[in-house]
Amino acid sequence: MPNKATRFEQMYPHIAKWVSSYGWVEIGDDGQSSSFVRALNEGGLVWEDNDANATLDEVLEALDSFLAGQMTPYG
Repeated sequence: MPNKATRFEQMYPHIAKWVSSYGWVEIGDDGQSSSFVRALNEGGLVWEDNDANATLDEVLEALDSFLAGQMTPYG
């Protein structure tokens, strides 16, 4: 039986792939940055939101779109 994708994986497939294979995502105030959502890997910061007025869903959509271009199609 194939694995059933979670709702999050269906909505944000590239974020789900990122955190399972490439790096991690931080959500919240880290006390050091003005961003609320950040994507990182072993090399450091890869992406951070820059729209203080965006909703969390809008930020996650922007992150998912960005990550789509960062990952290899075979990785």
